[in-house]
Amino acid sequence: MAEFDSRRHKRGEREGYNLIAERYLDAAPSRKRLTEALLAAAQLASGQSLLDLASGPGILAQAAAALVAPGRVVISDLAERPLVLARAAAPELLGVAADAEALPFADASFDRVLCGLGLMFFPDDHRALAEIRRVLRPQGRLAVSVWAQAGRVPVVECALACIGRLLPPPKVAHLSPLRLGCGLPALLAACGFKNIEVSICELDFAFANAADYWHTFLAMAGGAASGLSRLPDAMQARFPSEVAVELEPYRQGDSFRLQSHVLVATATHNA
Repeated sequence: MAEFDSRRHKRGEREGYNLIAERYLDAAPSRKRLTEALLAAAQLASGQSLLDLASGPGILAQAAAALVAPGRVVISDLAERPLVLARAAAPELLGVAADAEALPFADASFDRVLCGLGLMFFPDDHRALAEIRRVLRPQGRLAVSVWAQAGRVPVVECALACIGRLLPPPKVAHLSPLRLGCGLPALLAACGFKNIEVSICELDFAFANAADYWHTFLAMAGGAASGLSRLPDAMQARFPSEVAVELEPYRQGDSFRLQSHVLVATATHNA
């Protein structure tokens, strides 16, 4: 297997989230509890300046804007299409397409930085966190969520297992979406953050059938969605039914229920 290529990874993530932008927005209700948990953890207040990284179509930012008004909310993502959707829904948001590892903002620009289900897709997480810390003001607060460790995220793991069963091993190394499920506090501490706290948010996903699950997975999986979209049509058509094999342990009657864990971490720029 070839070594991991960060440029190729970022290209795939950008293509993928541009591809699924509308579908990601449609799947937002299933993540409502996580949005609420992340906003509560951020300790938002009127007048604050806020950056939402990996914001996608701005679901988190729109909810945050009401809490920090008349403060400033900036949304940033590697993909452009989600930002267009966000600003169409909420023109007051300021949108900047940017790489989280090289943010185009001055030092100490924000009171708060949010990053919902994005950090694990940044190839150089140390560099991205250094950038976040740079743009935070003294006493500024970071609130971030990532998928928990393997064994606790069946909403992701069932799809990955099905892909691994049906397709040959990848020729190029990939980042696991579960890679920060262990060691997140140590990572934040190594990047200079203080007052680190981590809690678990449990999401309860219900799917009417295997196809419903598969299409919801694709609506959340940017880079994976991009790669899968390039497969022959016949292979793509197999996944919505084949994934029933991996979903079987989660069957409840004719439907499936997958309780999955997300870690919500908060930290401050300094003590």
